[in-house]
Amino acid sequence: MDIVFNCPNCDQELAVDQSGAGTPIDCPSCGENIVIPASGKVTTGPLPSMASPPTAASAMASSAAARTALHLKVPVRDKPGEILIDKPKPPLEIVQKGAGKRLRICTIRRASCVESGHDHFDERVSEVLGQIGETNLVGIHVLAYDCFDVTTQKVMGDYGVMIVFRG
Repeated sequence: MDIVFNCPNCDQELAVDQSGAGTPIDCPSCGENIVIPASGKVTTGPLPSMASPPTAASAMASSAAARTALHLKVPVRDKPGEILIDKPKPPLEIVQKGAGKRLRICTIRRASCVESGHDHFDERVSEVLGQIGETNLVGIHVLAYDCFDVTTQKVMGDYGVMIVFRG
């Protein structure tokens, strides 16, 4: 024979063998420590059958899920709740190179750095690299090109650099 009773805390219907009367147990629904009562609805064998099938509304109202839904509590917080889904962190190389800055290009031609026969190409490149800074530098690319010199009426070969940086 079984003792059928409801948990005094969550009203979950429980069925326990009659030999367990008076022993403390944890409710499987709410986890509260309760004592099995000595009396309750005592049943023998299977549950009695119903004359008519239950309707959907009565079956839902008598289900354990319907009873549990009435006892849910909404958490109240004094501070913001914890973040359940973290955004992935950006890769280290992007953080070092300044992920929030736009990609920019600076091109320096050697022919534009020659003044009065003196070549200032190296100083100009060093000056630009100093202004950009090593952390913002993405790459330096060498350029070789041909241009037409108007004074000599010849095609001349020249070089330069293209500096890619964030800034």
